[in-house]
Amino acid sequence: MKFFIDTANLAHIKEAHDLGILDGVTTNPSLMAKEGIKGTQATLDHYKAICEIVDGDISAEVLSTDFDSMVEEGETLAALHPNIVVKVPMIKDGLKAIKYFSDKGIKTNCTLVFSAGQAILAAKAGATYVSPFLGRVDDIGWDGVQLIEQIANIYAIQGYETQILAASIRSSLHIVKCAEAGAHVCTCPLEPILGLLTHPLTASGLAKFVADAEKMKEIMQEQE
Repeated sequence: MKFFIDTANLAHIKEAHDLGILDGVTTNPSLMAKEGIKGTQATLDHYKAICEIVDGDISAEVLSTDFDSMVEEGETLAALHPNIVVKVPMIKDGLKAIKYFSDKGIKTNCTLVFSAGQAILAAKAGATYVSPFLGRVDDIGWDGVQLIEQIANIYAIQGYETQILAASIRSSLHIVKCAEAGAHVCTCPLEPILGLLTHPLTASGLAKFVADAEKMKEIMQEQE
């Protein structure tokens, strides 16, 4: 399973990259606004800066909701860098735009997916990625991880090549559960990724190793 970081924060992207496990980045208008990125040119420049850090797919979201405008925005985004993936919402015109981009060889990420039916449509249109929002599915009383598993099963049966990009991940456990459910990619903020590093037995074991090493040094010094 590939690891993407869901942020527009360059410091967080660099930190995840330096861990050696980062495969890509996803962003959205809210994340851009959180970093104080305003205006079209500033947004485009920020995407370029991200592409300079990460050698992997970078999802850049269109802001329009009609076909012609989505195509215009998407082509502008795709021209920024070969790693740009055009992020398109799961709506009727979005589906048409995904098909258009697919026919043009432009990679796409179908976002705001909340059902297996929507995931089927995205795959049929040729989306590179489909982004089910499992955390938001959990919020309305359904099982987001079960949705990932259902989509993975359908894609395997039907032979769809679209990759499942598990989004709206809230915890380190979500990441593990998505890997078990068959997600090809998970995207989340830096914190859940770093959370995978920690375990109380790791901490206590390391503390003991360090203490034993210090004792060995003391014994060797005494023998000298």
